Amino acid sequence: MAFFNGSRINTNIGALNSYNALSKINSKMGTIQMRLASGKRVNSAADDPAGYTIGKKLEARSKSLSAALNNVGELKNILSIAEGGLQSINDLVVGIKEKVIQAGNGSYGSEELGAIVTQIQDSLNEIDDVISETSFNGTALLNAQFTSKVFQTGASGGDTMTISLSATIDSTDFGLNGIDSSDLQGSALSTTLSSLDSYINSVSSELQTVGSLVNRLDVKESTLMTSITNTEAAKSRIMDADLAKEQLEFTKLQILQQTATVQMAQANAQPQSILSLFG
Repeated sequence: MAFFNGSRINTNIGALNSYNALSKINSKMGTIQMRLASGKRVNSAADDPAGYTIGKKLEARSKSLSAALNNVGELKNILSIAEGGLQSINDLVVGIKEKVIQAGNGSYGSEELGAIVTQIQDSLNEIDDVISETSFNGTALLNAQFTSKVFQTGASGGDTMTISLSATIDSTDFGLNGIDSSDLQGSALSTTLSSLDSYINSVSSELQTVGSLVNRLDVKESTLMTSITNTEAAKSRIMDADLAKEQLEFTKLQILQQTATVQMAQANAQPQSILSLFG
């Protein structure tokens, strides 16, 4: 820094020094004011080039993880819809089995058996309705159409899950379509019950698959939420301003601004003392 000896007035070095100091203080105050206004320590790459780069990478990862979390939530919703349909079918099949066993009452005549057959056929028709109506975004979930569906469940390319709901749960596949009273008597009754047991096992197996997937997604959801929190914390440490610290620094700079202004005024007035030499 240049020094002013007081006898050379053509260039007021003292005033220039004070002006430079005041300019630096004003620049720092501007930076801190931006931090206090935005809440961010790094508002541009110039503030901290390395920190800015890392912060933006962390921000991108956090947003990617959030999008993956939404995918997991959507998949859980899809599986919940499928589970609801499967539970309805399971209840209907169990009810059909109850009616078939009821038909094994030797005291029943043709009218009673006919009434039971009508109930069974109505339940089978309802199962078909459940299968056709259980869908998501136009895709049926219970007729082997929802297969090999890939869901991005993480921030990296390999973080995916492939989901298939492909169990056979159509009543026609178990020989129950066109059931009549002859299927409820004698040795045919045992065959019908075996078909119903196979049907119940198939639906139960698919319910187990759905339940296992939901449990897995619960873990993945928790992991993603933890990752998002930790990523946001790391980004905050780099990018966010410590407002208490910034306010303390701003108060200090306000005082320095005032003293620098006073010193510049004094430096501007100091050359006037040379006039006493010409009195």
